[in-house]
Parts: sequence; structure tokens; C-alpha cells
Amino acid sequence: MPDSALLEATEHQGRARVALAAALAGGPSHAYLFRGPRGSGKRAAARAFAAEVLAAAAAEPEDARRRALLDPSPHPDLVWLAPTGAQHMVEEVRERVIRAAAYRPFEGGKRVFVVEAAEAMRDESQNALLKTLEEPPGFVHLILLSSDGEGLLETVASRCQPIEFAPLPAEVLEAELADGSKESLSGTESSRQTEEIAAAARLAAGDLERARLLLSEPGRQLRGDVERCVTAALEGECATAPWKGLLDRAKAAGEDAEAASGEALEEDSKAGMKRSAKDISDAARRVGRRQRTEILELAFELGATWLRDLAAVAAGAEEVVFNRDRLDRLRSQAQGLDPVAARRGAALVQEAQRGLELNVSEELALEALFFRLESLLA
Repeated sequence: MPDSALLEATEHQGRARVALAAALAGGPSHAYLFRGPRGSGKRAAARAFAAEVLAAAAAEPEDARRRALLDPSPHPDLVWLAPTGAQHMVEEVRERVIRAAAYRPFEGGKRVFVVEAAEAMRDESQNALLKTLEEPPGFVHLILLSSDGEGLLETVASRCQPIEFAPLPAEVLEAELADGSKESLSGTESSRQTEEIAAAARLAAGDLERARLLLSEPGRQLRGDVERCVTAALEGECATAPWKGLLDRAKAAGEDAEAASGEALEEDSKAGMKRSAKDISDAARRVGRRQRTEILELAFELGATWLRDLAAVAAGAEEVVFNRDRLDRLRSQAQGLDPVAARRGAALVQEAQRGLELNVSEELALEALFFRLESLLA
């Protein structure tokens, strides 16, 4: 029977729970790929599963399990590699996983290596890891975590046993968010908060981290920016370039992330992790670009959802609305609106989002999008 930590980590992931319980009962494989969206519980499940593998091979199982479950873990046979920047450093993968896997356990009979955000490994690192995946020592178990399967080479993915994690249902996210927001509020404020939590849970598409972002002040401001952009299109006011607010917010988020990453990398360097000033600067810039891109992608998704909600309200189907906390505004904007046009508008937003993947200018893409929406909706 799996330990309670693993049962808790996979509470809403039935398929993953069954697969991991079977692995522990029959002897774990040498390599696993935990894949699924962010916030679906992969990280917690990997830590709990690693703790069970180490405990089963330890002289004192309870102590081994307790130390392995700590984050960060002091257990010498649990190696956890997460990218500090947008990508894993090639040398870190070589030193901490590939070369380290050749050494026998410091205690007990097993070693577990977890690579978080495995899709962030460069092709060079993934190719170097192949031999370790194919012929690891008998005491080594590798767990790769990935939220983006397309970023992993097929040769890497095919050498791992897949453990699938599904997006969390909105009801589960809503319960998690409500547990983390136990404030003393008046009746009106409590009702407003409940509606906002319900909206964030649905807008997050199964991603608990994204839901929490949407409930933060930056998330609320981003939703406001998106709403202003769509409103400008509906009212024929796109000449005011409302999308510039979105670009400024994404740029600011990227700069903040770059600065924070740079500081973290500097601290690592002082602690003995060898990196040149150029490596630190390049890695921090990659983090900034990733954050900027993620904010813009979220803005596009929020815009498409707002237009789909407008279509639903205009068609008399308010029960399927995601932005439940802003129904009054949706009703006001949906008056006299053609639902078909609103749905076409949502498709235009998704088309523009895909265009950004082709390195289209962000500002030009947004400008073209909202003038097209204005022509369609105003």
C-alpha cells in the first residue's frame, strides 16, 4: 500500500495513482516520464514516489521517507534538478545526473534522480542522457517531469514509462483556492470572493498555479487589461491602442522575473555553482523572455474566453460562462451582439496567438488583431 503522501499527491489523479501503486508493488522501472499540465500534481507525486523507492531500500524506512519528503530534501540519494533559468544548464545535467548516476548509493540501496521541467533540457543534454536512460545501474531510478511533451525528444520519451496526469477539474481547483483564502470577510465581500474564485478555477484550464496567479493583484490587473482591449474593439475605440497596456504589463513581468533570476543565479555562483557572468546574464534573460511570453499567452487565452462568454450570454447560455464574477459587464456588452460574430472573434484571437509562435512582432500582431475585432464586432 503506498504511503499517505503518495495517496494525497495523487488524490485527483486516479490513473497515475494506480500506475504508481502497481510500480511499487511489482518493483519500479528504471525511468518514468510524469507528463501533464502545470499544477496537476506531478511534482508532489514525484517526490512522494521517490520517497517510497528510497524507503523500500533503506535500513530505516521511516527516516528515509521523512527526509526524502522534505523540500528541499537532505537525503543524499535523492537528486532533484530544476532549471534556474529558462533552460537546464548543460553542465548541470551532465554533472548532477549523468555522471552522478554512476556512483553507488550513499545509504540504502537506491538512488533517485528527478529532472523537473525536462522539456527545458537542450537537445545536447537530452542526447547525452540517452545512455543513462537505456542502461542505468540497477540501483538508479530516473523521473522526468514535463508539462510540454513537444519539448522532449522522442528518443528520450520512448525510453521512459509514461505516467499521465490530467488537468485538475475546476471543482477541485475551486476547493483548493477556497482553502487558501480563509479570510474574515463581510457577507458581500465573501460572496464576491467566492465568485472570483469560481471564475479563476475555470479560466485556469486545470492549472492550479495559473488559478492562483489570476487571484493575485497582477492577475486581476491582467484580466482588466484584456477586458479593456475587447471593450475598445466592441466600441470602435481601437485607435487608442489599448493593447499597449498589455505589452507594458508583460514587459514589466519579464523584467521582474529576469532580475529575480539573476539574483538567484548570483547566489548559486557564490555558493560554488560555477557559472560565468555571461551564463548568468543569458540565463536570466531567458527567464525574462519566458515570463513575458507566458503573460502574453495568458492574455490571449483570457481574451478568447471573454469573447466566448459574450457569445454564451448573447445566446442565453449564462450557465457555461467562465468569467462568473463579471456577469453584469458581460450582459451589458452582449446586448444586441451577434453570438456568431463573438465566436468568430474568439477564433481570431486564437489564430493571432498561434502567429506569435512564428516570431511575429507582438505589437503588430496585437494591433492587427484588435482592428480585425473592431471591424467584426463594432
